[in-house]
Amino acid sequence: MAKISILIMIMRLFFIALFTLLSLNSFALQVGAERYEQYLPLLKQQRVALVVNQSAYTKDGHLLDSLLAKGVAVSKVFAPEHGFRGNHDAGEHVASNTDIKTGIPILSLYGKNKRPKAEQLHDVDVIIFDIQDVGVRFYTYISTMHYMMEAAAEYNKIFIVLDRPNPNITYVDGPILEPKFKSFVGLHPIPVLHGLTVGELAKMIVGEGWLEESKPLDLKVIPIEGYTASMTYDLPIKPSPNLPNARAIALYPSLCFFEATPVSVGRGTEFPFQVYGYAPVKLGEFSFTPEPIIGAALNPKLNGQSVFGVDLRNHKSNGLDLSWLITAHQQLSKQRIELFTHASFMDKLAGTDKLRLAIEGGDSQRVIKQRWQRPLQHYLQRRQPYLLYKR
Repeated sequence: MAKISILIMIMRLFFIALFTLLSLNSFALQVGAERYEQYLPLLKQQRVALVVNQSAYTKDGHLLDSLLAKGVAVSKVFAPEHGFRGNHDAGEHVASNTDIKTGIPILSLYGKNKRPKAEQLHDVDVIIFDIQDVGVRFYTYISTMHYMMEAAAEYNKIFIVLDRPNPNITYVDGPILEPKFKSFVGLHPIPVLHGLTVGELAKMIVGEGWLEESKPLDLKVIPIEGYTASMTYDLPIKPSPNLPNARAIALYPSLCFFEATPVSVGRGTEFPFQVYGYAPVKLGEFSFTPEPIIGAALNPKLNGQSVFGVDLRNHKSNGLDLSWLITAHQQLSKQRIELFTHASFMDKLAGTDKLRLAIEGGDSQRVIKQRWQRPLQHYLQRRQPYLLYKR
């Protein structure tokens, strides 16, 4: 009995130590939204608007609820693509409404207007942006941030970015966006994988003069405490409906190019952006059937069809991988099937037409990536003044 008691005591001490260690690790990193002492003084007697979605969470709950509990006068919330609660399909129109829990007005930034009108900001002094990014140029939340920054400058509002880690921050890769391919899926002359947090990107947007508004912007970035760019960071909440886990987030930069093709990336399955496939031509032996999912894929590509392709759920991603796109082009070309059926969209995603033309011309990934190296080196030098975290 004595031995059993000692064993139980040892186990208890072990679990206490383990819990303490986990707690210390979890509190070592504080996202910008959790550093209240850094920005609450800026909100005193100010009317505040939030640009947030479901990812704006802290240890105290959603940022909206936390700020209201602390007496901050939040007058409205601006909702980006996928909506305030993150339950709208990609590209789906997001309507303005009211938050049931708080009664706060929710104004859409993903419909007819991608930036607020003057009358929507007349009762606002400060705009807070807190949305989890994934470090990819065509992830539209950073375009929403850009337009809100322009509106803040035009109407003389303070703009605060509550910074969060970039799960793809260790990678800087892909072509630099060319001006003529500028669109909502790419507004800035940065690579596909830009290696910045949203706070760093906001500083670069201002510093490089990328805002079209001529008035100066009063920008304030609340950095992440205890963060370095070499840290692994698993997102506590999925950043959008079709990026459910770390694997999808890592594969997203590479697989998103298939959105400009007839190939499915698993929307309408339990593993979006972790597979790809086509029908009736097989791109691999793995089979899946896309079906409608409310809030994620109302009308998925190849809906109801048996699709055959490649399962990447156990693949270790290494940044931007063009091999799957190149292989799919070669496989479909043999059947005289066009891969880039939406060439203009492909070029907007890439930020150039050179990537599509190189793949169609039979260039290898090595040759294609070699052409990016000099512009990438120039970009790395250009972004240096705006970095907030150790690389």
